[in-house]
Amino acid sequence: MLNNLIAIVVISFIIVGSLWGIGNLLNPVNENNMNSEGILLVAEHNFFNNTNPTLHINRNIPEKITIINKDFVRHDFIIDELNVNTGYLYSGQDFTTAIASRESGTFEYYCSLHPSTMRGQLLISDNE
Repeated sequence: MLNNLIAIVVISFIIVGSLWGIGNLLNPVNENNMNSEGILLVAEHNFFNNTNPTLHINRNIPEKITIINKDFVRHDFIIDELNVNTGYLYSGQDFTTAIASRESGTFEYYCSLHPSTMRGQLLISDNE
């Protein structure tokens, strides 16, 4: 009786594992299928988006920012005045946050590991 119970449990695990594996083969996870809403910054070749663009955000409206590291070295994304710090992002990692401010102004963003080449400005202004 105990042998039959063990056999049933083992067969159940094999069936469930097989179904899970087949499901992953038929419907693979697409890591590049990111929501395009908001701001996308790609860290590569010691730049963000090859140009370190000036980011524009409306005051009092949260804006989604996604940072993706497509480089072979680690990077981070920091805005000191707004307390934004991704921590180190290794190759292939990403970080998503929302930025909202009640104050208008110009804020500097940068990578602490490459501050001379990876820096830009975030402009927060009234809604237009």
